[in-house]
Formats: sequence, C-alpha cells, structure tokens
Amino acid sequence: MEIPPLIQDLALILVVAGVVTLLFKKLRQPLVLGYIVAGFLVSPHMPYTPSVVDLSDVHMWADIGVVFLLFALGLEFSFKKILKMGMAPVIAAISIVFAMLLTGVFVGKCFGWTGMNCLFLGGMLAMSSTTIIYKAFDDMGLRQQRFASLVMSVLILEDVLAIVMMVMLSTIASGQNPDGSELFLNVLYLGFILILWFVVGIFAIPLFLRKTRKLMTDETLVVVSLGLCFLMAVVAMKAGFSSAFGAFVMGSILAETIEADKIIQVVEPVKNLFGAVFFVSVGMLVDPNILLTQWLPIVVLTLTIIFGQAIFGTTSYMLSGQPLKTAMRCGFSMAQIGEFAFIIASLGLSLKVISDFLYPVVVAVSVITTFLTPYMIRAAVPAYELVERNLPKKWIRRLNHLGEVHHATAHERHHWRSLLRQMLLNTVIYSILASTTIALMFTFFLPFARKMLPGWELHWWANAITGVLTVLLISPFLRSLVMKKNRSPEFRALWTESRLNRPPLIFTVLVRIAIAAAFIFYICNYLSRFANAVIITLALVAVILMIFSRSLKHRSIKLERLFVQNLRSREIQAQVSGKKRPLFEGHLLDRDIHISEFNVPNDSAWAGKQLAQLAIGSRFGVHVSSILRGIQRINIPGGQMVIFPGDRIQAIGNDDQLHAFGQALKTELVPEDSEIEKREMHLRRLILDAQSTFIGKTLRESGIRDRFNCMVVGLEEGQQDLTLVDPDHVFEQGDIVWVVGETDDLRKLDTESGALSV
Repeated sequence: MEIPPLIQDLALILVVAGVVTLLFKKLRQPLVLGYIVAGFLVSPHMPYTPSVVDLSDVHMWADIGVVFLLFALGLEFSFKKILKMGMAPVIAAISIVFAMLLTGVFVGKCFGWTGMNCLFLGGMLAMSSTTIIYKAFDDMGLRQQRFASLVMSVLILEDVLAIVMMVMLSTIASGQNPDGSELFLNVLYLGFILILWFVVGIFAIPLFLRKTRKLMTDETLVVVSLGLCFLMAVVAMKAGFSSAFGAFVMGSILAETIEADKIIQVVEPVKNLFGAVFFVSVGMLVDPNILLTQWLPIVVLTLTIIFGQAIFGTTSYMLSGQPLKTAMRCGFSMAQIGEFAFIIASLGLSLKVISDFLYPVVVAVSVITTFLTPYMIRAAVPAYELVERNLPKKWIRRLNHLGEVHHATAHERHHWRSLLRQMLLNTVIYSILASTTIALMFTFFLPFARKMLPGWELHWWANAITGVLTVLLISPFLRSLVMKKNRSPEFRALWTESRLNRPPLIFTVLVRIAIAAAFIFYICNYLSRFANAVIITLALVAVILMIFSRSLKHRSIKLERLFVQNLRSREIQAQVSGKKRPLFEGHLLDRDIHISEFNVPNDSAWAGKQLAQLAIGSRFGVHVSSILRGIQRINIPGGQMVIFPGDRIQAIGNDDQLHAFGQALKTELVPEDSEIEKREMHLRRLILDAQSTFIGKTLRESGIRDRFNCMVVGLEEGQQDLTLVDPDHVFEQGDIVWVVGETDDLRKLDTESGALSV
C-alpha cells in the first residue's frame, strides 16, 4: 500500500525537527531557531537533503499551527491582569509599537518598496517575540527580576495590539487604499463584534464548564476546549476576520474560567506539535538566492531593530515611569522579532499584497536578532554605565527619579477615576459633535461647492474650501477635546502630588491630540490623496501646537510653582506637627522589592520538606507570601507547610535575592537514578513449605519488610479477595503469601527464606 505524501512529509519534518532542536537545546539556543533551520533543511531550496513532497498540505497544517499558537496566547491573556498592570505597560507598549511601525515604513520607503510592503514591514518590526524573550530570560535566570516582569507585561499588550494590527492590515489590504471612512467603520465593527463575543462568551462558557465540571476528564477537556477554539475560528471567518483572531478571542474568554490552568496544561502538547509544523514551514520559505541578493536590506533591518528598540524602547519605558537603568534593560531585551512577524508576513502573502522577497528577508532578520538577543540583554548594563559616565550627574538623577516606586493613595486613586471618567465623557461628546459637523459639511456643502465651481481644476478648489471651512467649524470642538480638563482640580492635584503621575497625564493629552489629528486626517484624506492627507494633517497639527504653545508654557510654569509651593507647605506642616520621616523612608523602595512566582520542579529536593526546614528567609533573604497548589491558594504559609512538586511559590525580595532563590530551586534536585529500570516493583506469589524459615514466625518477626525491603500484600485462602495479614499473624506450612518488591530484593527473599516462588 502506498504511503500518503502527508505521512511522509510529517515523518520527515518531525524527525529532522527533533534532531535539530535537540542540537539547539544542547547549544542553549531558542527552539524556534531550530525549527526554522529544520524547515530550511527539508525545503526544496536545499538540494542536498530530502525535501517535502506536498507543500500545500504542510502549509495547511501550518495554518492550524497559527490557530493553536494564538489560542494558547489567548489563554495566557487576562483582562484582569491587564487592568492590574496599570498605565505604565500601556504607555510603553503603544509608544514602542507606534515608533517602530513608523520606522519600518520609513526604512521601506528608503529602499523604494511599495506602500503595502512598507506598511506590512512596519507591522513586522513593531512586534518583539514573546516566546524568544521569555526563553532567553528563563535560560539566563532573569525571569523573576522586576525589569523582566515589566517586559513580559508590555509583550502581552504588544500581542494584543498585533491582533488588532492584523485586522487593520487585512482591512487596508483588501481595498489596496487606506480610506479613512472604511477604516473607521471597520474599527467600530471590530469593537462591536468583540464586545458581543466577550459578553456572550463570559456568560455562556463558564456556565457550561461549571455544569459539566464533574464529567470533565483531561481527554474530554482537551476535546471541548479545542472544539470551542475552532468554533470561534469559524465564526470569526464568517464575520470577516481571520481564524487566528477568533482563536485568540476564545482563548482569552477561557482564560477567565477556573479551568484555565488545566486547559493550558492539556492543550500544551497539541500546541507544541502544530506550532513546530508552523515554524518549520517558515524555514521552508527561506530561499538562499534571495538572501544573497537582498543582503543589504537584511543588514539594514537588523540594525534598525537593534538600535530602534534600544532607543525607542528605552525612551518608551522611561515615559512609562521607569528609571534609566531599568528602561535600558527593558528596551535592549526587546531587540528582535519573532512569531508575529512570521504571522503578519504570512497574512501579507495570503492576501497577495507583499512581494515574495520580503518573507525570507524577515525570517533572516529574525534569525540574526534572535541569536543576538542574549548578548543585547547582557549589553544593557554596560551601556547604562557608559551613558552614566558621559551624561551630567544632574540628568542621571532626574532620569532615575522617574523610576521611584509610587504607591497611590486612596485620595489619588479617586482623582484618577474622576479625571478619566470626565475626559472620556468629554471625548465622546465632542467627537460626536465633530463627526456630525463633518457629515453635514460633506453631505450638503461639498456638493454645493462642487456645483458652484465646476470643472476638474475648480473641483480641487471646492474640496480645499470645504476642507478649510470644516476644520474651522470643528476646531472649537477639537480644542475642547484636547484642552478641557487639563486645568481641572483633579489634573492639578495629580500633577503636584507626584512626578510619577506626570507621564500618564501627558499621555492622556497625547491620546486626545491623536484623536483630534484623526479627525483632521479623515477630512484631508476624504478630499485629497492619502499621501497628501498625511502631510497636510502633520502640518495642521504642528501649526495648532505652535498656536497653543504659549498657553501651554504658561500653564506649565503655574503647575511647577504650585508643585513647589505644595512641596514646601507639607514640609512646614510636618515640622509644626512634630512629625518626622523615618530614616528608612526613600531607601526601602530603592531596594526594588517585588513579588515573583517560581515553579517547584517535579524532581526538586525541596519536595516533601517544610518551609522551616528549608530556612528560605535566612538563606536567601526572601519571604514566601503564597503557595499556589492546583486550584488552592495558601496565603501566608506557616513554617510547618510542606512543599510539593508542581507548587507555585510566590516570594518577596529584591532582584538579587529572588535570583539566588530561583537558581537554588532550579538546581537543588534529587540525583537521577541511573538504575531506575532495575527498581521496578513486581508482584510475587510465595508458598511456604516445610523448609521455609518463616514457619512459626509472625509477620513482624519475619523481617520481610525490614531485612528484604518487601511488603506482604495478603494471604490467599481460597477466597476471591486476598486476606489482609495482621502483623501478629503466625505463618504456617502451606500458607500462600503475596509479596511485592524489587527484582533483587525478591530474589534475595526467595534464596534466604526457602519459600517456593510461583
């Protein structure tokens, strides 16, 4: 019987991928690179090795792999976690994505590539690899440090933005021309569909899982969860989105259920299998001939990512309120692209809007930057020390002052809630007013102007007059949208309360400026070409900012004076009331104390021991705050608490203490038993004859457990079940005894006892 090509291809892919990834594991390189190299080896571009027969089947499995990857990503995503992150990761993620997106478009334009190539290139360069960075942190023992947790928070948000970007790119690519109205309507449609799915999903799916919880085994849970995944993928495709987007949505819905951790565990092997096929298929697209002809773009894009993330990433983290050293460690860690770059490139190829050469170029850049990731992470601290030596000390102090840990008071949180609620209400109201004005102008005045100024040349004058009048009419609304509430008591109180409130406050102003600029861009894009609209919008925004620069300057001076006045008044009040700040104030927070989570390995030497025996506090200086065991959470565990394999320990300490704790937990393991196969337990049936040394002795006196390390299971007395043996039972001739033990121990028992083994 002939073997189907798919079976042959899978055998070749998995065998080669297994060998290559084992080699990469030995070399301490990311497994993703191993899969890509394996794909290159089995591709038709490699004439010296066997290659796959049917590429279409492999790409079909690769598409399934994308669905599983994004489903697993959704399971790691939680709205509750995002809300707990605060504004800092949001500011950093949006700033990095926006800066790298524009950088990618600019670099593509410099090479003379088409608009779609440039746009998709920007999307690829904007997304750092969650998988590669997480693996690098884990291999280098940095995963529990505070800067690593900041990076992972930003990467989660970047993954969400990547999903939105894929939808936006699909919308833009389908029309080949980014029309503002179509884009805006698609964003509204996306928001509506998302809200509908999440509302229905959060109501229905947890209820279904709760009702069937007693029936769910690992087998049924993996079938049900994957069935829901593909169901949402089909629904997403019917709604006009990608199947991967639907899988991500279903994963994020299941992430809010109690069964989320168990689903992650049972789905992991399936995701790994199909994910491996996807990354192998990526490597199959690498054409050496294209790499040789496109070596210059590869080098330029590699340098763009390294220096772009180092500069823009550092700046973005500083805007989010991190000190210079932490910001540089975060920014340098993100200097690579990975899985989402491949997914976005695959999207561009499937839509036939990007050139064939771009995919292998991006894969080559990803391979190079992935190899450089550990070196970039290590280079962050020396780079900071170099900057510290060359920058004025005053600048360094101010930059580092941004990173002081700030704990908001209840009064301050109330101010934030009130301010954001008012800003959101104003934004909605003035956006509606501006949208209504634009609709009326384009519906009634624009046709009138074109009728009064007929002809092709006068047609553009009609458009220009309509655009200018429309901008003038909505300018009061846009000004109120941007400036209103910037002088409110809540804004000023937050500004003067702490310098760490200032970056988020500035960010709220920038977001409103971006919304106002979007209205102007829509008007310009509707009345002119896309390129002209971009230039006109930037020019108008610059003019508006220059007009308001004087008032902004005066307002900034007033707020600074108010800050100094409030600062001095608190000091005077403290002196008058006799209050004195403790000596440790301002120093305890500098130690960068935070909570990190650690997994207890299955072969950990700590398993079975009490916390008091491990002396974690005296050895490492950390405190165990919680132990997560299955669905249980044990807070403030006592010294008698026993550690079990698979426990997740949450510990409190600084970076150095937590690093030492994590390394000890990872390395203090039970020695591997080289003769584990010989220690398999066997069940043996013994018949006690007249020569047996056990005759006349009790079970306790026989020494079967103590001398021979075996255990008596029971006596066979002609009944269906064995009779349990009492320790004081006296053995007699003819007793049939069932014992269990290791092979060597049973052999020793047979030899010395004289019993007949059957």
